[in-house]
Amino acid sequence: MRTHEPYHSVFVTSNSEGNPYSADRRFTLNEKLYCYGVLQRDGELAVEDATCDPEWIDNDDMEHGMRFYIGYPLKWPDGSIFGTICVLDHRRNRRALLFREGLREFARVIEADLELLVEIERRITLETELQATLDQLEQRVANRTADLEEANTALRVLLGSVETSREEYDTKILRQIKGLVVPHLVKLRSRLEGDPAGRAYLELAEESLKSITSEMSGQLTTVFEMLTPTEQEIAQMIMRGQTTKDIAHTLSREPSTIEFHRNNIRSKLGLRRSGQNLRSLLLSMQ
Repeated sequence: MRTHEPYHSVFVTSNSEGNPYSADRRFTLNEKLYCYGVLQRDGELAVEDATCDPEWIDNDDMEHGMRFYIGYPLKWPDGSIFGTICVLDHRRNRRALLFREGLREFARVIEADLELLVEIERRITLETELQATLDQLEQRVANRTADLEEANTALRVLLGSVETSREEYDTKILRQIKGLVVPHLVKLRSRLEGDPAGRAYLELAEESLKSITSEMSGQLTTVFEMLTPTEQEIAQMIMRGQTTKDIAHTLSREPSTIEFHRNNIRSKLGLRRSGQNLRSLLLSMQ
């Protein structure tokens, strides 16, 4: 019997001929039910013949002539009531009386199964909670990874922009020196033919300018002036150690396109079929 107050229902029943207790048949708990007496006692109830027992002579099960009863409580692991296990008969059942201890043991087996069900449910709940926690952690890792990738991309673009701006500035300064300063120095040299001190200062100035422009000319004029703007950009990235895949990602181009420009740069620098490393050559020209 399964108890859900205020009801008491048939949970599992025997297939005995004439058994009036079909599965799911429901009763309202009251003091005229044998099983109510079991729950009240919180232990065994044995009624050998209700017709001879004033307490049970008018119980509800007498409607079916069930004057014999033995029952025990069934409990969940926390001590709450699951229901009862019982034997009823329309006559005094001596065999059932002999096997009362066996019926008690059967009740303990059922309670052990109830405990197992609770443990299974607990483990399922824990596994579900654990899986939910793992899913959350995986999502956090995925989100963090995406944020880092986005930040790295932005940083690469920023560094590329800074490097390009610096090189453009160097090129501008170099051209201004060559276009605006050097011609005047040439004219000044002719006017200082008879002035040793003036020529000395002029030579110091020329040496200083030569030192400045030599650092720029190897990277920006000697090589870069023969390259297209796109090839210059790619060459700069090659010098920074970026691979074809990295360059393609930064410039939002296909790797095949980057390879095309790399081959053009190698061709313009005379590296076709030479086996020499492009990056090594570019670095050596700084």
